[in-house]
Amino acid sequence: MTDVSSISVAVGELGAKFAGRLLPPTDDAYDEARRVHNGLIDKRPALIAQCRGMADIVDAVQLARRLQLDVAVRGGGHNVAGRATIDGGLIIDLSPMKGIHVDAKAHTARAEGGVTWGEFNRETQLHGLATTGGVVSTTGMAGLTLGGGIGWLMSKYGLALDNLRSMDLVTADGRVLRASADEHTDLFWAVRGGGGNFGIAASFEFRLHTVGPMVTGGLVCWPLKDGKDVLKLFRELAILAPDDLMLVATVVGAPDGSGTKLAAIAASHCGSLRDGEAAVRPLKAFPTPVIDTVAPMTYCELNAMLDAGYPKGARNYWKSHFLPDLTDEAMQTMIECYERCPSPMSAILLEHFHGAAARVGVGETAFPLRSPGYNFLVLSQWTNPTDDEQCIAWARETYAAMQPFVGLGRYVNYLDDDEPGDPAVAAYGPNYRRLREIKAKYDPENFFHMNQNIRPSS
Repeated sequence: MTDVSSISVAVGELGAKFAGRLLPPTDDAYDEARRVHNGLIDKRPALIAQCRGMADIVDAVQLARRLQLDVAVRGGGHNVAGRATIDGGLIIDLSPMKGIHVDAKAHTARAEGGVTWGEFNRETQLHGLATTGGVVSTTGMAGLTLGGGIGWLMSKYGLALDNLRSMDLVTADGRVLRASADEHTDLFWAVRGGGGNFGIAASFEFRLHTVGPMVTGGLVCWPLKDGKDVLKLFRELAILAPDDLMLVATVVGAPDGSGTKLAAIAASHCGSLRDGEAAVRPLKAFPTPVIDTVAPMTYCELNAMLDAGYPKGARNYWKSHFLPDLTDEAMQTMIECYERCPSPMSAILLEHFHGAAARVGVGETAFPLRSPGYNFLVLSQWTNPTDDEQCIAWARETYAAMQPFVGLGRYVNYLDDDEPGDPAVAAYGPNYRRLREIKAKYDPENFFHMNQNIRPSS
């Protein structure tokens, strides 16, 4: 490990030209800057480089190489496994980089790597435009896109990465490259799903679509005793869903924190309000809901409607896999497992894949999850550290109970750090070999490895 005095000297030399802030552990801002969304993660980097622009990123990469420090890259800091932070290394923090430029005529937007989806949507919705982003508005744009990009618009317009037109990034050797369909095309293929393995994404250019400002969306909840019927309704609606309609089913604690267990369906319809009303009619007609918020709302309100359920600092442990089908047995297992859930903040979710997101070829981008089906997530969340053991155990037990129903695919953004073997193999499937070859071209020393790592081929 590099000694403190060497870091201090290097920071002093760089400080005069660095536009952002360099935060050692003695800085008053260090403790807040080192924290990520998941309160279960508590790491202490040797240095945090809060970057203001591309030149700062290049200098931070060169500083890490000079001091032989491992690097973690932070955009929004939402990654549940805590890959945006590191013990004893350097965090290259893009969170101050908030620039967004919308070209309403061209239906494109360019945004810097520290932007969150709430910030991005606020700018694009001034023009009635949007692209697929996260289902929680505080999620960072960069990490979500690089790993895939599940969001409310994905059945209509594809994943976030399917709407990426170009990206500017800093490589492991400090070069600044643009990846697009015309430049560094192999890199452009790899970054669309390959995560942060190939460089630090400083800016993104997205294709935008006419969305809103009013859409149809919301959440309908029923008592957990009706859970199997609710999940059957979800399955029926999902099978017939038009591209405009995105559906998520969940068994979850009541939003009032009472501990009451519920079954729920969240919906988003991005077409006309008239078509949206018709699409959600079966959902609203299902008997005896205890909560029904489905109604016309702004797209920004839709993107933020789940935010309160994912507070910063809560302790999180997730397990995820892909279900090709939703059988009655899988539904029953989910409900029985949730009945044993120890925390009212936890949930089990099913995110339905169909439409545009499922019409892209497996090899067209690095992201291989292109079949219709259900992304299954055990989301264990709590606040008291004394509950760590039981809440983690519940997630693991639930995940194990669901194994008879899973397929081959994994969503890389949901993978945790205690997976046996190499989970990247399962996440990337037939694309893994090509990803390793591209990794060897752009990062042969595996400089960027604090991620769901793709090891370079030898």
